Amino acid sequence: QLQLLESGGGLVQPGGSLRLSCAASGSTLDHFAIGWFRQAPGKEREGVSCISSSGDNTNYADSVKGRFTISRDNAKNTVYLQMNSLKPEDTAVYYCNARRQQPLVGRTVDYWGQGTQVTVSS
Repeated sequence: QLQLLESGGGLVQPGGSLRLSCAASGSTLDHFAIGWFRQAPGKEREGVSCISSSGDNTNYADSVKGRFTISRDNAKNTVYLQMNSLKPEDTAVYYCNARRQQPLVGRTVDYWGQGTQVTVSS
């Protein structure tokens, strides 16, 4: 089974940068679309960005457009989220999600990592 492990979180000052990684094991990521989500204390989980299995298509929440970049390296079985110009409002636990559609067997498969903490504070 696919397992996901996020890394790269930490404490950064406003205006700084971090790069999050989502590394997969147990299976390859090349057939999965990947999404990054975040959840701050007392708030709902929010979709941040997603990337298609091929890497050709990406989407971003309005709150992070122009600042965050999602990418993937299927050879390394890893997806990245480059976060620039960080703001205190970006503080949250960031989660990686992998989704695979399998229409021939009539199912969608979802996997989640356990999250990595990002704190933006001076």
